[in-house]
Amino acid sequence: MKKISLLLSIILVSNLSFSQSVDSYFLKAHELFKTNVSNGKVAYAKIKKNPQLLDELIALGKKITVAKTNPEVYQAFWINAYNITVIKSIVDNYPIKSPLDKAGFFDKKTHKIAGKSVTLNDIENKLLRAEFKDPRFHFVLVCGAIGCPPLINKAYKPGILESQLDAQTKLAINGSFVKVNTKKKTVLGSEILKWYKEDFVKNGTEIDFLNAYRTEKIPSNFKLSYFTYNWNVNKQ
Repeated sequence: MKKISLLLSIILVSNLSFSQSVDSYFLKAHELFKTNVSNGKVAYAKIKKNPQLLDELIALGKKITVAKTNPEVYQAFWINAYNITVIKSIVDNYPIKSPLDKAGFFDKKTHKIAGKSVTLNDIENKLLRAEFKDPRFHFVLVCGAIGCPPLINKAYKPGILESQLDAQTKLAINGSFVKVNTKKKTVLGSEILKWYKEDFVKNGTEIDFLNAYRTEKIPSNFKLSYFTYNWNVNKQ
């Protein structure tokens, strides 16, 4: 009986410790974004001068363990981890004109996060897209460039993640992500639609996907093409 009680105590302490670590991560992430993000732009120079909070987040993120069995915590953690790691990578190389100026920024440089050694592409494509098949990830994972959907000045959190995913998808698709010319019957979309086309055509065409979130619907006979992605860094 004593062994069972001891085991239960260990489990409870472990779960409490995990909950506190994850909660602390979300709180610190929220503070980082709130303090340094405005209108989708990041104060990289400011963070470079005072990197303490960012460094604390990076250190804390290494220790956290999240599981797909708790999908909202898992997704929220990895979305924040992606955005924070992008900021860290730009700050480490700042001043920099574009994340592409640093070779292997997305696909070679590995980062220690949640007990894993991963690249930014691993987070996006293996840990999130491959597991959950949700095209809305493309509107919350921000690659540090002006062409990305805007970075919000708050953390993504379990409990409200679903509404956050919807809100950011609607914001982008009703904003600069799509340019409609009714006279020419054309649609110019972000190259994200081209690069990840398979994510957007599971239930119809790309225009069908866009219309699911658009306030002003796009006629199905409009021709879709893509404007050039702006890889300049999204600095303030």
